[in-house]
Amino acid sequence: MNAKTRSPVTDRDAPRPYGPVPTARQLKWHALEVYGFIHFTVNTFTDKEWGFGDEDPAVFNPLDFDADSIVEAAQAGGLAGLILTCKHHDGFCLWPSRFTEHSVKHSPWQNGKGDVVKALSEACARRGIAFGAYLSPWDRNHPAYGRPEYVAYYRNQLRELLANYGPLFEVWFDGANGGDGYYGGAREKREIDRRTYYDWENTWQIVRDLQPEACMFSDGGPDVRWIGNEDGIAGDPCWATLNRDQFAPGQWDIALLNGGQRPGTHWLPAECDVSIRPGWFYHAAEDDRVKSPEALLELFYQSVGRGSALLLNLPPDRRGRIHERDAVSLRTFRRRLNDMLAGDLARGARVSADNTRGNLAKFSPANATDGRRDTYWCTDDAVTTPELILNFAQAVAFNVVSLREYLPLGQRVEALALDAWEQGQWREFASAASVGSRRLIRCNLVTTPKLRLRITRAPVAPAISDLSLFRA
Repeated sequence: MNAKTRSPVTDRDAPRPYGPVPTARQLKWHALEVYGFIHFTVNTFTDKEWGFGDEDPAVFNPLDFDADSIVEAAQAGGLAGLILTCKHHDGFCLWPSRFTEHSVKHSPWQNGKGDVVKALSEACARRGIAFGAYLSPWDRNHPAYGRPEYVAYYRNQLRELLANYGPLFEVWFDGANGGDGYYGGAREKREIDRRTYYDWENTWQIVRDLQPEACMFSDGGPDVRWIGNEDGIAGDPCWATLNRDQFAPGQWDIALLNGGQRPGTHWLPAECDVSIRPGWFYHAAEDDRVKSPEALLELFYQSVGRGSALLLNLPPDRRGRIHERDAVSLRTFRRRLNDMLAGDLARGARVSADNTRGNLAKFSPANATDGRRDTYWCTDDAVTTPELILNFAQAVAFNVVSLREYLPLGQRVEALALDAWEQGQWREFASAASVGSRRLIRCNLVTTPKLRLRITRAPVAPAISDLSLFRA
């Protein structure tokens, strides 16, 4: 192995982490990449997006609810988990909460004995996908909303969900807080201080105590941040770090959320939420407006392909099932994506680099093409702009390049370029800023016997976990 620069490195000398790094729970979250949202409540039956809070629980009456069919549709689309809207802003609870009468226990569905949260969490467990919960901080039904006693009520409901429905991979808090509502008959507008009212640090501690493996989402984390839009699109670049203390649920800076901050005080990766339909809840009038497989694939590139996760909403219809059009589009998207990802053209290439950390096999250039996330190619500390070259037995043709960094060492690469060997010389065909969890670079079809990755800017030695090539 040819090394331009070499410094003494012992077998145990991995590079030091750079900047904020992910926790163990965040690393598990990163591995999911694509998962689903389930918006389902009284709004499904009143044809609304936001319920006012005065809905009669009797309107919630799915004709043929089947949690297993919902999970089956999600799994066929490759979704690694599902997050259920256990309570939306209308305050109606999809489980028989001990702390309110505004729930499924006063619905004709299953004679008031049903529990959507239980049914869906158990269906997820049976089929081996993750389950998460969304509990809206805002409640347009509860008479005490806006006063201190509501926070106690909210925490009681949070404990019910955390303690009784198995392990959760994510707990979702959003920023819709305060406004017009029913509020037990008061029918008025109530405002709260979004930063202080919920005493977020102590509310979040309940999650840490009862579900220590769960990541928490909100505009500012503490584990996963909002991307700043509901279109499913991350910024380019989209850094995984953010100055977390600048944000709180309902308090945001759209540009900073969309692109992240470099450097940032915390590892706070982005989640891109978007619905497969124009609305978040099912509306029959939108049956012909379901996103196509091509549109879903484009969202994958603009979310997962920029280092974020894709949270795709699948709203059950009034039967309590995923509509056939949604299911077909999602399934077709996944089949096309899987077909592409099944043919990594980098496998089998002869890999070399102009520097390998200490000339040690544990940091070998070949680690970048072995298909594993727990191995990586890395250079000596003094080498921050190295080159990695793939030589193929015969020319390969590709139009998608996938890159990953070794996340336990932080986000280290700030800019890169890709070159193809043409007519006896290198030609640059793509460049990008940031890699992180995953970077997908699309290009015109490139046919070449050799590919070169150049790290053009990095504050420390890069650590590249994966370089894959695909023909889409």
